[in-house]
Amino acid sequence: MTLELPKDKWSGKVQEVVIGATAADGGTRSNTITVGGEATMPFIHYEAETPHRPVLALEIRDSKPNDWSELLMEYWGDTAEDPAKWAKAAEEAGADMLVLYLNLTDSQGNPNTPQQAEAATKAALQASGLPLAVYGTGQADLDNDLLVAVANASQGERIVLGICEDKNYRTIAATAMANGHLVVGRAPMDVNLSKQLNILLKDTGIPFDRILMDPTTGALGYGIEYGFSVMERLRLAALRGDAMTQSPMIVAVGFETWKTKESKVGEDIPATWGAWEERAITWETVTAIALIEAGADIIVLRHPESLKRVRAVIDNLVEAPELA
Repeated sequence: MTLELPKDKWSGKVQEVVIGATAADGGTRSNTITVGGEATMPFIHYEAETPHRPVLALEIRDSKPNDWSELLMEYWGDTAEDPAKWAKAAEEAGADMLVLYLNLTDSQGNPNTPQQAEAATKAALQASGLPLAVYGTGQADLDNDLLVAVANASQGERIVLGICEDKNYRTIAATAMANGHLVVGRAPMDVNLSKQLNILLKDTGIPFDRILMDPTTGALGYGIEYGFSVMERLRLAALRGDAMTQSPMIVAVGFETWKTKESKVGEDIPATWGAWEERAITWETVTAIALIEAGADIIVLRHPESLKRVRAVIDNLVEAPELA
């Protein structure tokens, strides 16, 4: 007796987006990355192929962060003091792409400037051939200045600029269009808000194949259930034909998981919590795997060991199983 698996028929699919530009495209990247294109829910191979593997990015900073876990700083060491060294080290650690975050201040505590943001971006581009995303500080007025400088300095590289939110999306979208870049829009864990931001971005004139969305999420044990649900509903809406939900999704897993007490605290905790480093890496790994299953196309991590473990899981997920 042959078992016939029921199959859903979808009218829509996720938009394909290309990140990075090689010399043939007018850039200097060693390769490009394509995300999106899914025509079914994640890894349901008997309904449709997985056109592109989930992308694993590593987060780097323009100057040494002062709020990261000791475990992370012990791993990265002196490389965290130089964005060029950090970019090269992240590539060597196996990242598919890099996400450069701009800090509010430099290593001396002085406010960040457009000139410093431009220099850090150029340093990362020169040190590594991987596709790049550059995120601002999270302060709209400052980011408008910093990201314009970044966009101009990286013209033709097809980088991702972020984060577009309802307060600053116009400036970032305009400088992205002027310099041939992409944008990522972030909404606070809500399907309708993510959709509305995509509508606003599209109204600026930026092509839809240059938009990523970050629906935000919580870490394992800190709201991941709701984040998972939002991402899953966004993917279902996309497959049902809602064009404004068809952008590929990027999620900052490292940012969320390494601020939890389970990852940051190594003393005065119950013995049942286990070894600090293993616990922290597992927290990041499990969160990442869950969100990939929810439909994330790009996962941004902080620890290379987490990246290694998540990649091993993806290797198994993308292999279509033999069906009787």
